Amino acid sequence: MFDVKVPELAESISEGTVAQWLKKEGDTVVKGEDIVELETDKVNIEISAERDGILKNIKVEPGDTVSVGDVIASIVEGDASAAETESKQEEKPATEEKTEPAQKQEQSSEKAAEQEEEVKATDRPIASPAARKLAREKGIDLSEVSSRDPLGRVRTEDVKRHAEGGSAEKGATTSKPVAQQQQQPKAAEPVNPEKPVERVKMSRRRQTIAKRLVEAQQTAAMLTTFNEVDMTAINEVRARRKDKFYEQNGVKLGYMSFFTKAVVGALKKFPAINAEIQGDEMVLKKFYDIGIAVGAEEGLVVPVVRNADRLSFAGIEKEIGNLAEKARTKKLSLEDLQGGSFTITNGGIFGSMLSTPILNAPQVGILGMHTIQWRPVAIDKERMENRPMMYIALSYDHRIVDGKEAVSFLTTVKQLLEDPESLLLEG
Repeated sequence: MFDVKVPELAESISEGTVAQWLKKEGDTVVKGEDIVELETDKVNIEISAERDGILKNIKVEPGDTVSVGDVIASIVEGDASAAETESKQEEKPATEEKTEPAQKQEQSSEKAAEQEEEVKATDRPIASPAARKLAREKGIDLSEVSSRDPLGRVRTEDVKRHAEGGSAEKGATTSKPVAQQQQQPKAAEPVNPEKPVERVKMSRRRQTIAKRLVEAQQTAAMLTTFNEVDMTAINEVRARRKDKFYEQNGVKLGYMSFFTKAVVGALKKFPAINAEIQGDEMVLKKFYDIGIAVGAEEGLVVPVVRNADRLSFAGIEKEIGNLAEKARTKKLSLEDLQGGSFTITNGGIFGSMLSTPILNAPQVGILGMHTIQWRPVAIDKERMENRPMMYIALSYDHRIVDGKEAVSFLTTVKQLLEDPESLLLEG
């Protein structure tokens, strides 16, 4: 029998949440075959079988938190009958050693325990099977274990914390009072049958996103400056070149390649915006790995276009398309998400007219694109024309980026976009 352990996940990631078992207990597994999916702070990771055999002794269930090195199941070599035989052989020695009186006494004790369990059924704490098993092994009363689950469900990490003498975070309650609260709701939060609600536990990734966004606002001196771009010239280039561009490159000529090139050109002029703070130092990055925010099913992710300054328009469009597809199909790797130096987010695809994007820490700058709207624009003192206009926003960390730099950076982006041919020189 071989243990299935949580492998090393990635740098700075030491635990994950069981998303789903891809195989169930008793299933035949083949070496290299995925058997369980873990959700980490950034991406989902599959754990594969390290040898052929039968999956046995699943110790955790979906929703449980596991750490690197934890044993979560076992694999018994051979077919199903061999696995069953091995399991019986493991249990047999202990049974054979018992005398007949001892067996009767044990049966009597088990029956008494079952009756006692039935009496206590209505007061039984809510807990996962894995948590119950761990509590039995450590001799812990589940009713004394504090839970961080909003519904009071005790999980394995709660039992481990209790065994180590720890306590739940502020706001957590023990499983027993929570059960009582469900039967008798607090007066401050009465249950109104005419106003039904649903409690949904946030995924690990959603919790991480929430935590990082709050940290960014609390640690950075964040400020946003705005400008607007006349998209007439870009639209004309796209209309004139889109068919031949697609024919030559097999990808559409979108807006993101123009904005990525413009951002790279502006970053070269204002290097402090392509930086981060480490202690009392500014780390000025001499590379241009541009993060492109993508709305995935589990939440916002920011895959990175590497060396954007060295890519052609077609290269940028292809890379963005590949990353977006990987995000939709949940195939993004940790390498796809790490190490960006600046981020672009496009709320315009959802209809956003104006917004203040939050920094993607530890980066000190993020550009927000918005929806293109036709608006009357003054051409000179006497003429007005309807033009396709877009508001753009730059959020920046005022600790190392001055207002003059931020405004000049955004003005440079505007100028490059309104003169697309200059992107070939500046980008």
